[in-house]
Amino acid sequence: MYSQITKLEKNCLVCAEQLREMKRSIFAFLFCLPTSFLAVIFFLLLLYNGFVVFNVHLPFPSKPQPEPANFSKANLAGNSLKKLPSSEMYAVKEDTPAVILKTLSPLLQNTAISTTSINHVVPKPKKAREYKAVKRMLRSGDNSKQFSTRIKDFLGNHGCKVRFFMTWISSLKPFGDRELFAIESLFKSHPYACLVIVSNSMDAESGSLVLKPFLDQGFKLIAIKPDFDYIFKDTHAEKWFKALKKGIVSPGEVSLGQNMSNLLRLALLYKFGGIYMDTDVIVLKTLTTLRNVIGAQSIDLENGNWSRLNNAVLVFDKKHPLLFKFIEEFALTFDGNKWGHNGPYLVSRVVSRVNTMPGFNFTVLPPSAFYPVNWSRINSLFKGPRGKVHSTWLHRKLEQIKSESFAVHLWNRQSRKIKAESGSIISHIMLDCCVFCNSSSSSL
Repeated sequence: MYSQITKLEKNCLVCAEQLREMKRSIFAFLFCLPTSFLAVIFFLLLLYNGFVVFNVHLPFPSKPQPEPANFSKANLAGNSLKKLPSSEMYAVKEDTPAVILKTLSPLLQNTAISTTSINHVVPKPKKAREYKAVKRMLRSGDNSKQFSTRIKDFLGNHGCKVRFFMTWISSLKPFGDRELFAIESLFKSHPYACLVIVSNSMDAESGSLVLKPFLDQGFKLIAIKPDFDYIFKDTHAEKWFKALKKGIVSPGEVSLGQNMSNLLRLALLYKFGGIYMDTDVIVLKTLTTLRNVIGAQSIDLENGNWSRLNNAVLVFDKKHPLLFKFIEEFALTFDGNKWGHNGPYLVSRVVSRVNTMPGFNFTVLPPSAFYPVNWSRINSLFKGPRGKVHSTWLHRKLEQIKSESFAVHLWNRQSRKIKAESGSIISHIMLDCCVFCNSSSSSL
């Protein structure tokens, strides 16, 4: 019995010695390996350990499969929705949403359908906030029912030799020295003109203070809140505007104020006749010699024909057929997501179609008339002389503008932050066209 135990101990000692030898061999092998390889092995071991420790299996599914939504024909008004993503479940509700979703066709007859995720809180879209601001702007216009009485009284009782219109669909804060100088230049060339500024913000006490210096000098101008329903009545804009208020027409990503200005100028001239000017247009000489004209922004150098028109300056008789076509095009092809589509590109499209048709009596003036410098080079008008050669160029350009141009469009979008340097073309124009030469115009 004792001999059997001794033999077993010997076997155990042999096995232990073999294990120790195997351990020494393994460690010797590992120490021969590169350090980076060892680090990868230890990282994998830690990763596996963490996965085993922290992996928790829930006894229920985390995201249930959505059930198919049932949309009635009455709610969809004949339009179909794209499939909703299967990763989330949506609740469908009927209300008066702030925007029209891109998953819907652009025109809805009754109520719009919006989708709201119920798996997590979705931030309020920027588009919704913009549309609420649009609704406020439109409501403020709708409430100004005195527009027709006030504008008829102003235009009828002031002996207006020429009618000017401007629009300001913005807050009063951006209305600064440049806009005031545009008004100065207008009255410098047309002291007996009447100016109507169609604006919500300007037709207020703060707006009256801005315009008071002109009124104190005896100039005839007025700011009036727009009554869109009255202004658009009996034109294609009337139906478009109703659809916009109902949410059938999406205002798009481009500022609605900009597009409303594009439409307002057309409708105002169609209803009253006269001259429309943007608030960044400097008048150099009288425009009373012009009738039914629109200016080209650029020309094709190969054939000399215009390649694009612009709507910053428009001179047209009341109910002119070209204005009617402009308004019709706006209502039928409105796109609030393309900059310029409802403005310069619109007038270019229409004129190219009717140019050879009878019954449209109008003239397209060359770029030198209102746009002597393209938007991409407008900064050249604000720079002072850099040397003898540059000084000579500035002098020749100034003389050319004075000779050939009725007005200069300053392209505010590109030049608003540029200041006029001493000796620049703009500084010379300011001296020639200012009324209050020591105040607003000095800081243009």
